[in-house]
Amino acid sequence: MLGRMAARALWLELALDPKPGLVSLYDTGAHTDMDARTFVRSLFALRPHFAGLAAAGARNAPFATLRAIGIEAEAAMLAATGGVNTHRGAIFALGLIVAAAARTQARDEPLTDATLRANLHATWGEAIAAHSSSSGAPSHGTAAAMRHGAGGARREAARAFPAVFDIALPALRAARRRGHDERCARIAALFALLARVDDTNVLHRGGAAALAFVQARGRAFAEAADPLAFAAAAHRDFVAWRLSPGGSADLLAVALFVDSLQETRR
Repeated sequence: MLGRMAARALWLELALDPKPGLVSLYDTGAHTDMDARTFVRSLFALRPHFAGLAAAGARNAPFATLRAIGIEAEAAMLAATGGVNTHRGAIFALGLIVAAAARTQARDEPLTDATLRANLHATWGEAIAAHSSSSGAPSHGTAAAMRHGAGGARREAARAFPAVFDIALPALRAARRRGHDERCARIAALFALLARVDDTNVLHRGGAAALAFVQARGRAFAEAADPLAFAAAAHRDFVAWRLSPGGSADLLAVALFVDSLQETRR
């Protein structure tokens, strides 16, 4: 079940539109090497691996086991997409939260923000922190993080995902309380991430100036008279700048997964 829910969260992120610079069902955003079909092939290939991560989390498997499953998932993704990296960041971030959710369920605890973060930290926090400071071969994102002094995905995970639990989910819930529909609430959560996350995909593509541009647009969203029109205009601008905030998209998918876990409590 958790594997299917993780794949569904990736689908919900893909289906969301307008989504600045990112691939959706309607266009390819700032990308020339992938489209929605590429993402769909990827998420179906990843579903059994997310199920494997859930099973590993439930039995309190060590981080090395989670990492091995993640490596297998990445290989499956690349095979399904013809070598295109659609979901590498999501495999890492969403995979850890899937494992934490399974561990929380195995302990017969409620799937609250606090218990998910506590179980992630207590079970794998030390190993994640060691992994985050390791000197393995960097991806484009980790190389950009080191070059610009940003935290990156590994540090975010080591801190039990503050961008998800302190930024995206509060923005999603606040938008609902204001009466926004699900589409607008999810867009609001994405723009909250754009405003505050040092997105290493953006840093890789455009450096510090591009990140400042993206974060300014994220902050301005809150004052927009027409949120959907603002998001559509931002999308056009991000495409023109060839900016794709993929790190924020991954974090949004994680937030949507956590939200779906908690749906029955609303």
